[in-house]
Amino acid sequence: MRRRTLIHATGATLGTTLLTPSLTGTAQAAPHTGRHKGRRKADRRLTADDRATLTRYAADTWRSLEALVSPETGLPGGFIDATLTTRGHQTGPTPFGTYLWCATAAWKTGLITRSAAQSKVERTLAALSRLEYHAPSGMFHRWYDPYTGGLKDTTVASRFLSSVDNAWTATGLMVVENAFPELNTSIRALLDRMDFSWFYVPGATAGNAGGGLMRGGFYDVDPGGTPPTVLERGVYYAPALYGAMGETRQATYVAMMLGHVPAQAYFGPNRSFPPTRSDQETKPSGFWQTYRGVRVWEGAYAYRGMKVMPTWGGSMFESMMPNLFVPEELWGPDSWGVNLPLVVRSHIEHGLDEAQYGYWGFSPCNNPVGGYRVYGVDAIGMNPNGYASDQENTFVDPGFEGVREPKPAPGSYGDGVVTPHASFLALRYAPREAIDNLANLERDFDSYGPGGFYDSIAVRSRQISREHLTLDQGMVMAALGNALAGDVLRDLFIQGRCAALRSCIAEERFAAAPRVSP
Repeated sequence: MRRRTLIHATGATLGTTLLTPSLTGTAQAAPHTGRHKGRRKADRRLTADDRATLTRYAADTWRSLEALVSPETGLPGGFIDATLTTRGHQTGPTPFGTYLWCATAAWKTGLITRSAAQSKVERTLAALSRLEYHAPSGMFHRWYDPYTGGLKDTTVASRFLSSVDNAWTATGLMVVENAFPELNTSIRALLDRMDFSWFYVPGATAGNAGGGLMRGGFYDVDPGGTPPTVLERGVYYAPALYGAMGETRQATYVAMMLGHVPAQAYFGPNRSFPPTRSDQETKPSGFWQTYRGVRVWEGAYAYRGMKVMPTWGGSMFESMMPNLFVPEELWGPDSWGVNLPLVVRSHIEHGLDEAQYGYWGFSPCNNPVGGYRVYGVDAIGMNPNGYASDQENTFVDPGFEGVREPKPAPGSYGDGVVTPHASFLALRYAPREAIDNLANLERDFDSYGPGGFYDSIAVRSRQISREHLTLDQGMVMAALGNALAGDVLRDLFIQGRCAALRSCIAEERFAAAPRVSP
């Protein structure tokens, strides 16, 4: 399994609706519909042809996810080849949760019956109940062999327990808990044993004082080597903490919803580093604000006339994946409701205008020439070394006032790498652009097979990674389930648990701002 959840150190910390953007990047609020503020009705911006296309994508994507399940154990693997016949010998907590929410989405979009979905979920739950885990925390280890159900190997790497990977398992369990209540004995046995307080450090700070931070994870055996670990509670904690509001915020969301950490934890991670820290992409604009006793720097980076709250790398995955399950833009119209459309707009404009690739959507994925690599829009990432959008690592350096001068903008960009899952993540905020981008990728490249879109495309060399990664397919399936079935995964995830998280999100105002039209 390729690692989708990546840890990026920045000193002592880790960087890791309906609002529609206009073509100028101006956010416009759409009216809320539905039973509660997590749901929208079927998206009226989609034509009948759009829905037919998205249904085709969903059916093919689900075919790859079904093929990923090992008949020997019922566990989903981490990746599968283009022919849907060769599965990888590695899996872990992220694929576990992914498969649970995908089976639910397949039922809710009419691809399979409820009975079939329940049977698949039940078999997966049974497989998870047999796996070795860390009993005191209730967490799964990093890597298992899907063919045997044992740990992948005897190396210490397999014995790492990741906070965000386990949060994706919990996310899947929380979805199926409400989708299939008749399975709740098995579901609760797994979910109730998980204690995310094992990852929480109340006094930790990355710039915002008072909220605490989530750890990246720990080993249940001494890993030795470097960097040094911290021995506490009988486990060996990795030294890094999650200090940015990327995809890793899902660990905080889950921990809050389960009552394992206080509400103040929402305000702990950086929105950007404060302007006193020059070890970031550029000097942010913004303001200090205090929420529930936590002093928060509300920072944003200037990009093409917009002000965007950054993630660590500037990738679509970091900004958008938790939004598949949490209606952040509805609960926080002055925060996520402003920023998320701007992230999508930044990717579109970078791909089409700035880099002139002809396509857009940059996120960690398979490298088309082999291996795995992070991609993003460098200018909206805190990492001063950036996530480039091309194979040549073409970066921008806007400088940092009083510390370093800006460098000239790149004269050109190289072989841009686009991953289709990024367009699906953008579907809520730019449906026409996302559907057109996907149609162009399917038309112009050999990028689509019986299991849906392949993982990545280098648009100038035309090299393609002809594999399907479980998490990437899971993001596609979740986005399609929400688009075609009225935000069903959001509804199921937040049902009965959202009060604390919702109230925190509602309080905040980001420094993000759309481009001002002339």
